[in-house]
Amino acid sequence: MKTIRNIITVVILFAGFNSCLDEYTEIFTANSPVYMTYEELREAVKLGSARDLVNPGKIYFKDGFIFINEELKGIHIIDNQNPQNPQNIGFIEIPGNVDIAIKNDILYADSFIDLVAIDISNVSNPKEVGRVKDVFPYTTPPYDEEYRVAKVDEEEGVVIDWEIKTVRQEMEYHYYPVYSFARTEVDFAMNDASGGAVQSGSTFGIGGSMARFGLYNDYLYVVDNATLYIFDVKNPESPHDIGSQNVGWDIETMFIYDGHMFFGTQSGMLIYSLQVATVPEYVGNFWHVTSCDPVVVSDGYAYVTLRGGTRCGSNVNRLDVLKLSSDYLDNELIASYPLHGPYGLGIDDETLFVCDGDAGLKVYNVADKLHIDDNQIASFANINTFDVIPVNDYLFMIGDDGFYQYDYSDLQNITQVSFIPVVKNN
Repeated sequence: MKTIRNIITVVILFAGFNSCLDEYTEIFTANSPVYMTYEELREAVKLGSARDLVNPGKIYFKDGFIFINEELKGIHIIDNQNPQNPQNIGFIEIPGNVDIAIKNDILYADSFIDLVAIDISNVSNPKEVGRVKDVFPYTTPPYDEEYRVAKVDEEEGVVIDWEIKTVRQEMEYHYYPVYSFARTEVDFAMNDASGGAVQSGSTFGIGGSMARFGLYNDYLYVVDNATLYIFDVKNPESPHDIGSQNVGWDIETMFIYDGHMFFGTQSGMLIYSLQVATVPEYVGNFWHVTSCDPVVVSDGYAYVTLRGGTRCGSNVNRLDVLKLSSDYLDNELIASYPLHGPYGLGIDDETLFVCDGDAGLKVYNVADKLHIDDNQIASFANINTFDVIPVNDYLFMIGDDGFYQYDYSDLQNITQVSFIPVVKNN
């Protein structure tokens, strides 16, 4: 009788256990992760043949070459020594890449959780020469928001894609940051110069205003939404991680100028001094309504575009002009100008180029800061623009449908000189 009672007890416990499993296990259609192992990730950097632009992101210029990011895939190499006839000559495969910076002949790129150093002294044969492993947060690609996300197992490797399928898993909720790209809102990236004259063979290249990578003297800086990662690149081939620090929140872009870092955030501009390059020090700010906002700085003034109607909040679309004090402690808003839906911008001397979303490219003379809207030089409509780099009388611009170049040596007759189209997959 006692044995029977024990059997009944075991059956009841087993049934209860099964009931608990049912309660905490679910079956649903989900974005299921597709992995690349860490071993595969760290053997993946290589040169491939030239390919079409499909989902271009950031742009970067160095010594006659344009480097265009293909979101999460790698870097297109464009020989631009003849701007009227740019040649797409190759593609560097870099899984998980969003942004780059170049010092001398070494290209630095993010590759999911790693920082990679690539020797491009021979652009026909780039080679990985250094890598800092596990330095960036584990981050996943964008997914189909119609479906939930299945469990991600970091031990399996990095997530390179998603497939929609039925999954069965225990209820578990874990948040991973999702890459935010140039084509959507904001991203990872670079900037050491603000445009204008750049000599061939210069130490650093030039990135656009949407950048999150930055070079200053012997240091490389990379910023995500709240953290600044600092690398010693005295020996360019061997970047060395020297730490990180919190620099705010909702950070979107970084611009380095006059020994200072200017961070564009969703709520304002933050300024940090690089007097001690390994420990950037907060010195000032300018707050504004919640919006997306890249920033460029030139000759004592900051130009900030605010974009609303997005995840950044508000419906404000405008250009703010700030007069900066000599110590960057007391900065004053002196003028604001309405825009349609601005993204990146660039400045060369007194000429400001603004990517105003699907309202196109707009060019202004900003000598008179209080009447910029009365001094529009040119407008190129019917182009959904994202970011620009002005260099030596040529403007490099990335838009929804491709990469444009303009000759602005004659500001009264700015002309398009070349175009590389985006070819969307069917």
